[in-house]
Amino acid sequence: MSLWITDRARPQPVGNFPGMYAPTPDDWRQANRARWDERVAVHAAGDYYDLDSFLAGREALRDFEIAEVGDVTGRTLLHLQCHIGLDTLSWARHGAAQVVGLDFSEPAVETARGLARSLDLPPERAMFVAADVYEAAEAVPDPAYDIVYTGVGALNWLPDVDRWAETAASLVRPGGFLYLAEFHPLTDCLDDETGSTVAYDYFSREAWVDETPGTYADPAAETVHNRSVEWQHPLGDVVSALAAAGLRIDFLHEHDATLFARYQALRGHADGYYRFPADRPRIPMMYSLKATRPAIG
Repeated sequence: MSLWITDRARPQPVGNFPGMYAPTPDDWRQANRARWDERVAVHAAGDYYDLDSFLAGREALRDFEIAEVGDVTGRTLLHLQCHIGLDTLSWARHGAAQVVGLDFSEPAVETARGLARSLDLPPERAMFVAADVYEAAEAVPDPAYDIVYTGVGALNWLPDVDRWAETAASLVRPGGFLYLAEFHPLTDCLDDETGSTVAYDYFSREAWVDETPGTYADPAAETVHNRSVEWQHPLGDVVSALAAAGLRIDFLHEHDATLFARYQALRGHADGYYRFPADRPRIPMMYSLKATRPAIG
C-alpha cells in the first residue's frame, strides 16, 4: 500500500479528539515528525504493510501507477516522502537502475534501509535519505533524476505546494518527468459518514489540526504523539504550481476509486479499491498526473 496514506478522516469539532481549521502553527513540522516517527514501529510490525509478504514478492504499487509510469528499466528514480520505502523498493524491483527514497522521519529511513538490505539491494541501487522534502535538492546524491515520484497521501502534509513543485521540478532532468498519484482534494470536502454532502471548504488554505490517536494501519494502536497538522490543495493549485515550475503537463487522470473505506457507503472490491455502490453517482477520489521537463535543444 501507499507509504503516506492519510490519517485525516476528519472528525466533527466535538468529542475527545476534535479537528479544526486553524492558522498554521509554528511547530507544524515538529508535530508531524513526532507523529510519524512514533508510527513507524506500528507500521513495520503490523499486518497492514505486511513486510514479510512484501519481502517475499508482493506488489506494493497500484496498477494504474505501473501502467502510467511505464517501463522504468535502466532509469533513475527519486521518491519524495517515501515513508518506510515499500513503493521505492518496488520501483527497483520493476527494473529501475537506481532508486533514492527521501523522508523526514529518521526511523522510517532506517526501516527502509533495512528492507533494502533484506532484498540484497546495495546502496548504489537503493539509497534512502533522511531530510525534509523542501530540502531535497541539497540532500539527495544527484542533481536530477529521470523520474521524480510522489505517492498518495503526501501533499496534505505540506503547507506550500508551490515550494514543493519548485523543489520537485528542479530534480527532474531534461527529458525526464514527475509522476504524482494522490487522493483527490474533493474527498476532503465531503461528510465523513456517507460522503454524499459537501461539509468542508474546498478552497480553504488554513491548516487542519487534529489529535486522533492510532494510525490508519491500526486504529487501536496506543500512541502518544497524536497531534497532526495538514492542508488540502485544490487540484488547480497543484497543476498550476507544476506548470509554473517549468514542467509540461502530459496528462491528468481522475479515478473513481480510493484505497480505504473513508466513508461508510464505500464498498471494497476484489481489485483492492473502494468504490461507491453502483446506484450512487461517481466522483473522483484519486488523481494521477505526469509532467515532463522539456529536453534541451
